[in-house]
Amino acid sequence: MFFESLAVALIATFFQLDMLCSQTFAFMYVLPSWLVGVVLGDPMTGLQMGATVQLMSFGVAGLGGSSVPDYNKAGMIGTAIAILTGQDFSVGLAVGIAVGMLFMQADIVCKIFNGFVGKWSQNYARQGNYKMMIRTIYLGPIVYGLFSFVPVFIAVYFGVDIVNLILEAMPAWFTTGLSVAGGMLPVVGMAMLLTYMPAKKFISFLIVGYVLASYVGLAVLPIALIGIACAYEYYKLHANDLAAATATVAMEGELEDE
Repeated sequence: MFFESLAVALIATFFQLDMLCSQTFAFMYVLPSWLVGVVLGDPMTGLQMGATVQLMSFGVAGLGGSSVPDYNKAGMIGTAIAILTGQDFSVGLAVGIAVGMLFMQADIVCKIFNGFVGKWSQNYARQGNYKMMIRTIYLGPIVYGLFSFVPVFIAVYFGVDIVNLILEAMPAWFTTGLSVAGGMLPVVGMAMLLTYMPAKKFISFLIVGYVLASYVGLAVLPIALIGIACAYEYYKLHANDLAAATATVAMEGELEDE
């Protein structure tokens, strides 16, 4: 049982680091659940659990620094619990979703810690100590990896009881604080995004989008379609200016070559 739990924890760590870095298998929740099923001798349960979790995750994304349930961990833990305990598929799914919600809180903690990591690396960069700057940046993936490996190993090795015990042991002030921090992260992320966008130039479109979302009550998809239509019309109006500017740059480049 120890080696099976170790293998599942390593799979969880790999997919967590892939989500942060390479994103080769990002948002493919069926694959890690199937791998857990292969390790534990029941790949069909892994496929079933992963496919169910994949359907649950459609339309849910952590945009602008927000945190969402960790569907990867939910599928893996749900698969492990269903196989190891011999319980019905729905029991494993319920426990997996609870674990996914717990990992959402862990994600908030990791993001708060990474804020300090960014500050530390910036300080080393200002000092010209680039070796320490790079080493400090590695703390982020290391912490995320530990927050994946250790809880998944404990959850699989000790089973359902330890998961419920952790959820019940978390004090209300702690979970409330994490919820407040999680609510602030999307605002901070949106503010950071706006600093890189020409918001002042297109402030009218931002106001229209805000009115459509807050007062009209439109969902994200129709607002996005309206934004695409506005962007297309804006492009058509300024296409000639863009072509003229491109031609001017090309002509200047030819003159310099001559």
